[in-house]
This record gives sequence, structure tokens and C-alpha cells, in this order.
Amino acid sequence: MAKLPTGAPTLADVAERAGVSRQTVSNAVNNPDLLRPDTLARVQDAIEDLGYVPNRAARNLRTRASHLVGLRMNPAQEFTANAAMDRFTHSLVETSREAGYHVLLFSGEPQDPVAGYDDLLRSTAVDAFVVTDTYLGNPQAAWLRERRATFVAFGRPWDDPGATHPWVDVDGAAGTEIATRHLIERGHDRIAWIGWRKDSWIGEDRRAGWSRTLKAHGLSTTGMASRVEDTVHSGREASAVLLDEARPSAFVCASDTLAMGVLHTLAERGLHPGRDIAVVGFDDSQVAQVVQPGLTSVRQPLELVAVEVVKALEGLLGAPPVTNEGVMLTPTLAVRGSS
Repeated sequence: MAKLPTGAPTLADVAERAGVSRQTVSNAVNNPDLLRPDTLARVQDAIEDLGYVPNRAARNLRTRASHLVGLRMNPAQEFTANAAMDRFTHSLVETSREAGYHVLLFSGEPQDPVAGYDDLLRSTAVDAFVVTDTYLGNPQAAWLRERRATFVAFGRPWDDPGATHPWVDVDGAAGTEIATRHLIERGHDRIAWIGWRKDSWIGEDRRAGWSRTLKAHGLSTTGMASRVEDTVHSGREASAVLLDEARPSAFVCASDTLAMGVLHTLAERGLHPGRDIAVVGFDDSQVAQVVQPGLTSVRQPLELVAVEVVKALEGLLGAPPVTNEGVMLTPTLAVRGSS
């Protein structure tokens, strides 16, 4: 006998109990004429045994009267220039609207990475989720898979390469390779790296692009790298040490936040970015666009990420559902005065 669920039973619980798909349960509730009598009876028995109560919003979603997609919003990071998620969220809302979907923003406890998901999943208030922080090693993707929830991830499954859920990501290594090659073409041969701690998958991915490009051009990486927290203060401290010990002529940074720290150090020492020392950041934040003399930065194609995420959602929510493969996009370089 199937194990009874804890808490309010969901459509997925009924599907498991009856040994059918979630779409079959949805048909039993909304379009019973589509099912064979024996299948309908089996689903109805499971609904009665579990005490499942269909939700009006769920019925609307299943009949495509409306489409709601849940997106968890994390607290803003203080003392950083990181606004990439703001840009992505705006693009996702616009692209979803054009496709007939609505994005439902929700929050959760910072210390609980799955907070907020459970309430929406049990109430069937949303048709699907977009997960955005797989890079932290957070368990949302695995947690949602275990509950047979529909979702698309912005970010590859770093800790589970065999995962089959659809995802969209940006090739960070390709971005820093473009940045490093740009500096080499401008005559720099001592290019330092300031990145994140070693436990950051994205940080190590971006570092790999810098490292392999220098090695491909016969340039040394020894003593030219620093791993720190993603704050302006950390970027300032790391660049000061590297200038004293490694004497680079250029910096590539894992974020615009760290690059801003480098600009602070240069200002304190009377050095001019782009003329005395070149600096390249990552994310092409609004700060990069307005700071003097303009910060060269790797720009992620977040608008295209949103398009691919919505395309994957349409596949999952189609009839029959289609699971798209992972999509990797390539960033570009916005060149400004700092390099």
C-alpha cells in the first residue's frame, strides 16, 4: 500500500496513489469524459482515500484560464554591485507575459532554501517554478524533483550533471576568456584574477576561462590570483596585495563588485584605470555603465535567458509535456574606458 502523505495531499500524491500521471488526475477533476471508466474510478478512489480537495486556482491553470509561474526572490546583497537578478526578473516577467503567463514572486527564510516552495506546491497555486540559485549548491532542484514538481532552472545542475530537468545557463568561462583575450590584444601580459572562494562553482568556472586563456598564450598564472568574498572591500584588499606582490598591468574580476574594489585601490594610489592599470568586471551592472571612466564588463544575455526559460516552461506545460535539454548561452564584452 502506498504511503500516505503528510500534510495536505497534492495532485502528485493522488497520481502516485492511483498509479497514473498528474495530467490524468487533472483530467479526472476537470475533464472526466476524457478517461476510460476504470481509470476514472481508480483516480476517484485515490482522491477519496487521500481526502484531496482540488483548488480553484489549480483548475484554472489546468484549463489554461491563467498561467502562474513561481519565482523566489532573495534579499538584496549589501555592499555589492550585483543587480543581475533584477534584470533577469524584469526580462522574465515581460517574456512570460508575451507567452500568456504571469510570474508570482515569493520570498522565504534566507536560512531555509526551500521555504516558500512547499506552501505554493501544496496549494497548487502555481503551475511551475523558475529556480535561480542552483549555483549555491542549494537543494531546490532536488527537492522539487522528489515532489514531481514542474520547474526550469536558471543555472546548470552543478552538483548533479546527470539531472534531466530543463535548465538555461550562461557560459562564465567563455565570458572571462573573452575578457582576458581582450586584455592580451591590448598588450597586457601580466593579468591578475580576483574571484570568489573555491567552493563557488560559478567562481571556479569563471576563473577557468582566465586561466586557460593565459596558458594558451604562454603567460603565467603563478601568484596572479586571489579568492575572496564578493564585496567591494574584498576587491579593494585583494587588488592592493596583488599590486604590491605580483605587479600586474591588468585585472579580470569575477564580478563588477570586485572590480569596483579594484577601482577604489587605483584611486587611493593615484593610478588611472585604462591608462595605468586595466580593469574588467563581470555582469555589466548599472554601476559599470556610469562609473568613471566606464567599467569594461562581461555582459550576460539575460533577456535571451528569459526567452529560453519560458520556452522550456511552455514545453513542460504543453500537452503532451516536452522536456527540453539544457541550454548554454555565450556572453559578450561591453568595452569601456577601464580597459
